[in-house]
Amino acid sequence: MNKMTAVEAETAGNASVTAPAKRKRLALMISLPLLIAVVGLYFWLTSGATVSTDNAYVKQDVTAISTQVNGPVAAVYVRENQHVNRGDILYLVDPAPFEAALHAAEAQLAAARLQTHELVVEAAGTGSDIRGSEANLAIARRAFERQAALMKQGFTTKADYDDAANELAKAENELGNARAKSNEATAAIAPGGNQPAIAAALALIEKAKLDLAHTVIRAPTSGTIVKSDRLLVGQTAITGVAMLSIVGDRQAWVEANFKEGDLAKMAVGQPAEVTFDAYPGVKIKGHVASIGAGTGSEFSVLPAQNANGNWVKVTQRVPVRIAFDSKPPREMIAGLSSTVEVRVDGKR
Repeated sequence: MNKMTAVEAETAGNASVTAPAKRKRLALMISLPLLIAVVGLYFWLTSGATVSTDNAYVKQDVTAISTQVNGPVAAVYVRENQHVNRGDILYLVDPAPFEAALHAAEAQLAAARLQTHELVVEAAGTGSDIRGSEANLAIARRAFERQAALMKQGFTTKADYDDAANELAKAENELGNARAKSNEATAAIAPGGNQPAIAAALALIEKAKLDLAHTVIRAPTSGTIVKSDRLLVGQTAITGVAMLSIVGDRQAWVEANFKEGDLAKMAVGQPAEVTFDAYPGVKIKGHVASIGAGTGSEFSVLPAQNANGNWVKVTQRVPVRIAFDSKPPREMIAGLSSTVEVRVDGKR
């Protein structure tokens, strides 16, 4: 009797232990598939709601600074990573050759004005010559007319008559020469006193002043100095060759390169979220500002040539500009890697 009681007790104990375990297994068997179903349903409902890419980088305006005149660098006033404001002097090109050119142009202007003054004086002098020649002609004409009248009456000689005729012809010739000289002198003076020589000298002065002003290189925009390793005193500055660059203070943006298959869902104005490898935990809200007009490969130095027999299809990427909705909490550095997620389901 006691033995049966012990067996029954043991059986009852085992039953009391296995009952909760069975319930746990049953709950697990029910909840796990349910959880999987819920998660699957969530992903099914949200699939296609967003598109994302980690092929994205921070961009900022970068202005390359070069000179408009050639010459050695005479002084440097900035250093790498220094902030400058618009109008600040960055460096100087040796002004000596351009100052000399300005002095030469000013001397040429003085010579042109002196020449013009001489022409004016000469033109005025020809007027006096004309008046004198006209007076001489009048005297010679009266003398000839008197000799002609006397010749008719036989009161003069043929020699005196011929002398009077020669003097008249000489006076007429002198008047013609005086008038021709006057016309020539007048023609040498431009209307309004705008002599070509003076105009040319003035143009040279303006160019010399402009070149001299260009020896002072100023910041065209506010920003941070970068790539200034070539900017050294004595280094030759060459027109069109950048000596440094300025990363502008204007708000940065992100250039996200999305796969071409994502573009059908994307549109300007869609909300976006940007994260950065450099700033874990920082998330910035933004929106699609614009979608590129061509793929990255289309504008590469060596664009793809697909008209051959070895063509392999490669998924293209299109640059999409993401603008920040507010000022980022951390400093945006050009070139930082980022990840962009854009909502394409119309929700905010």
